Amino acid sequence: MTALIRFIVLSLCLASSLHAAERTRYDIDYRVAFAPAQGVAEVAMTHTPGTGRATHLEVRFDPARYSQVRAQGGTLSQTGDRWTWLPDPRRASTLRWRYKVDHQRRGGGYDARLTRDWAIVRGDDLVPSMSVRTTAGSDSSARLFFDLPAGWTNVDTPFVHTRDRKGFVVVNAERRFDRPVGWMIAGSVGTRREFIDGMEVSIAGPVGDPVRRNDALAFLNLVAPEMRAAFGDLPSKILIVSAGDPMWRGGLSGPRSLFMHSDRPLISENGTSTLVHELVHMVTRIRGAEGDDWIAEGSAEFYSITLLNRAGLLSDQRRDRAFEWMQNHGRNVRTLTGVRSWGPQTARAVGLFRELDREIRRATNDAKSLDDVMHQLVEIREVSREDLASAAEDVMGRPSRVLDTPLLR
Repeated sequence: MTALIRFIVLSLCLASSLHAAERTRYDIDYRVAFAPAQGVAEVAMTHTPGTGRATHLEVRFDPARYSQVRAQGGTLSQTGDRWTWLPDPRRASTLRWRYKVDHQRRGGGYDARLTRDWAIVRGDDLVPSMSVRTTAGSDSSARLFFDLPAGWTNVDTPFVHTRDRKGFVVVNAERRFDRPVGWMIAGSVGTRREFIDGMEVSIAGPVGDPVRRNDALAFLNLVAPEMRAAFGDLPSKILIVSAGDPMWRGGLSGPRSLFMHSDRPLISENGTSTLVHELVHMVTRIRGAEGDDWIAEGSAEFYSITLLNRAGLLSDQRRDRAFEWMQNHGRNVRTLTGVRSWGPQTARAVGLFRELDREIRRATNDAKSLDDVMHQLVEIREVSREDLASAAEDVMGRPSRVLDTPLLR
């Protein structure tokens, strides 16, 4: 008995030790200071070792956008545009750089902008992707802070505030190294916030721009429950950033956030919605595997029509006219495969998804729909046509005849 008790105690101690090893932590604090006169953001990333630590960070700083890379503590080296930083293993150390904010997309319009009154930028660019090595089992505990110029009164991100509301808690559940990705806005900014179906929604735009904050919130009060029913859990918080010219005249999604030009209607004349399209991208985070971008774009456009209809914002007749418009727009498309889905190709993909939805409903006596396929695709994220066919077969109990089409060959 004594030997048995000793074995149990040792086993519990080992399990406890392994559990503790899995939960080791180190702190990462990001601090962003906007300098409108210079058109840059000064970014500092401070690593503080704790029960664990980061040992090696490698990052590419494109010299066209980043400059003045330097470190306070640790060891910093450079090979071309790639930088390697080994943080101090015993005490806090900081990596700093400058980021040139203004950036125009091909064809005109900014997708990042810094004026004397406000900034709209993606965190993915403020803090570029990094390859990080850590001690065994270490996770980061990250926060994001801003130093705003005089007269700037507001800042918002896709993340929730720290308890003292002086910063934001940065969490990327899929990664152990937390990086502040997604759209952000700061400055002389007007914001409307509301909790919708358990999700904190912020609608923000520069003061003076014709941003329809209250209209968008009312719109989301109807659409969000339908999105949850179609795709599953929604993020705890989302940020919708909007502004007028000279920002890009469209919509762009990001993690838990999106940008939409203030001139874009909530519902277009053809019965689609840029806002819902980008929300579908944001919530599902589905992207097409190589050659299958049509899956992400086509499903987002299909649901931009379908969710409006389910929410009571589009009648059945207008929904059907919207699908007819898509069918006509994509009538000359012979293949859906390609590097990037374009207008008529996406429209043809919408028609295919509508046919697939109908096929699933017939095969299951309306017990299931394309929603059940989407639930599986959300778990896969990078989706190929084979993934789509497998999910549809799983839902229906037989291969899809709709997906057996020359469009996918």
